[in-house]
Amino acid sequence: MSTKNWPHNGHGASDPDRDRDDLAVGRSSVDTHHHEPDEHTRLLPNRVDSTSISYLSPDDPAVSPYNLWTVRLVRAITVIFTCLTFICLLFFAVPSQPARVVSIVTAALLLVDVVMMLAVEKTRHEELWVGVASVIWATLMAVWAVAADRTVQWGKTEEEERLTGRPETRRTLLEWVQVLLSSIMLTLVSIVVLLTTCTLTLRALDARVAPPGERYWVDEDKYQIHLFCSGPKVDAHGNRTTTVLFEGGEDAVERELWQFADNAVKNGSIARYCFADRPGIAWSDAAPSPLSASMASDVLSQALSRAGEDGPWVLASAGIGSLYSRVFSSRHGQEVRGLLMIDPLHEDLLGRVGAPGRGFRLWLQGVLSPCGLDRIPAAILRHRSARDRIYGGSAYQSGGVIFAKLQESLVANSLTRRDVVSSRTIQYRTTPVVVVTSGVQMRKDSEWESKTRRLIKSGGLWRDAR
Repeated sequence: MSTKNWPHNGHGASDPDRDRDDLAVGRSSVDTHHHEPDEHTRLLPNRVDSTSISYLSPDDPAVSPYNLWTVRLVRAITVIFTCLTFICLLFFAVPSQPARVVSIVTAALLLVDVVMMLAVEKTRHEELWVGVASVIWATLMAVWAVAADRTVQWGKTEEEERLTGRPETRRTLLEWVQVLLSSIMLTLVSIVVLLTTCTLTLRALDARVAPPGERYWVDEDKYQIHLFCSGPKVDAHGNRTTTVLFEGGEDAVERELWQFADNAVKNGSIARYCFADRPGIAWSDAAPSPLSASMASDVLSQALSRAGEDGPWVLASAGIGSLYSRVFSSRHGQEVRGLLMIDPLHEDLLGRVGAPGRGFRLWLQGVLSPCGLDRIPAAILRHRSARDRIYGGSAYQSGGVIFAKLQESLVANSLTRRDVVSSRTIQYRTTPVVVVTSGVQMRKDSEWESKTRRLIKSGGLWRDAR
């Protein structure tokens, strides 16, 4: 057998230097992808970049529920309540007569709140079981605080008499500071409870005023909408009467357009009219969130259907209520004979309604609303009546109205704007539209003027009230 001599040089030659270079390149590539862990190394594998699934050991410290922000938030809230409890325990062994009196007053006020909330049907209906349970729990805690303070005082006196022969009336400087701080905190809590009781009393008094119309269950019987109609459904010839359906703007219809509608009936301009309060306004219940223009139009349709009202309609609205009327018209085009919009709001200006600053102010008003910081002085000093607080000049102070405006603000530039833009496409082109606007407002706000004039491009008429 002949032996074949392989060349040591050439294309297929085995070069030791080349082998060493290839090994160095391979080692460098390995070092590029695999390096020693440092402060930038992830504790958990990256599920997006990693190509293979590598699980950690259950005993690894990285396997923890604290990786989730929700768990960390719950833990932070628990720590806050624990700190508050610890602060209360600092004053536990130093009972005082002023703190005891304030605690008794607080417990008595909370008991009155429970009685009013359960006795008055309207407040019980508005607060639901969550509000009732919260007040009952607060009352039990207030009674427990009084009982605990009284027990500590009795035990302190007993032990002092048993061990020293007399009850001790002196206090150290630290004890006086503790008494002062506890009295201040309990007094502040008692003031808040007192204001809440006054607000609840006003709400109970307002419940005596009956709505002019009827309240109908809507949205699978979750809440009720107030609907009022006036005038005959048929004329002298037996034909259905055209009904003017009013939609309020920033305020309730009862304040803005009710008197106008009554005068129109008296002078023969219209034969019949109806109006409904939007959720949270006047006698209507607050609706669950979110609540857009289309959702409000749907519950209005449900209330009209349950009341046996089927049109035909002429929609009259003011301000932001014109957006709700436009959405309603697009969904009931065959029954709508025309639209009358007074100082309407264009959908391009919904950014003003949904501004973050406005939403924060409404949220802050809602937080402070149970204290009645504006309603109580108005009722005492300005003699505001129940109707003022329900749909009049003081209605904006109501928690339901604040909540409704906050709902409106949260979806104004998203859901509501989408609903209005869609309704513009669905709207019947043959439906006459009349726009009545203020020349003063148009001169003050050029953007509002230009947007309002665009509303007449849908084939409507223009009337400038100067």
